[in-house]
Amino acid sequence: MSTVTYEFSEKYDAEKARTYFIKHNSGLKNRLSTWREVRMARKALKLAGRPQSVLDLPCGTGRFWELLAEEPGRTLYAADNSRSMIDVGMSCRPAAVAARIKDTFQCSAFATGLPDRFVECVFCIRLLHHITRSEDRILMLKELARISSGTVIVSLWVDGNYRAYRQRLHEERKARLGKTTPLDRILLKRSEIESDIAAAGLEIIGHVDNLKFWDKWRAYVLRVKKA
Repeated sequence: MSTVTYEFSEKYDAEKARTYFIKHNSGLKNRLSTWREVRMARKALKLAGRPQSVLDLPCGTGRFWELLAEEPGRTLYAADNSRSMIDVGMSCRPAAVAARIKDTFQCSAFATGLPDRFVECVFCIRLLHHITRSEDRILMLKELARISSGTVIVSLWVDGNYRAYRQRLHEERKARLGKTTPLDRILLKRSEIESDIAAAGLEIIGHVDNLKFWDKWRAYVLRVKKA
């Protein structure tokens, strides 16, 4: 079992999980954000070769399940550190979509407990931007590579775009004013995350930007090196 823990991952009890589900399924801004991320993820899955078995980790409340279920013959698994998040997704998503999930697992992305080469692709969206330490990102990427027989898809915030530039200015302004707060989400230089990817023994197939030159979100499609 992994000894690596982050506070954000421990907060989702049943009430917070349901609040999370409602938040991301209401309001024009949230629906538009989800639509853009689904579009980005769909391109990433195509770049990964339309894998026929996918583990959604962390699955949250199933925001991407409908996308993952678009491939008729695909076998789907879902995992999350919070059992409540999984349960809310299984009960609140359309029954036909939830029925496509072959099995669910409560586990940490640092140590899943799943067998080597468990699935063709590990789909890891909206997690790495929470992981502040390089050594932890490498540990997680190694675990995702271990349980994949082909590819790993990850998304995170990267520099080189307008929103990243604005965030840097905001952080510098707060620092000058002495208004520092603990970080639970971070913006990474592309060189940093690509160095972590290489250190984990993964190769970059390609990447997809949410809104090129504007938005911070980027999805990397990674190839697992053959032993």
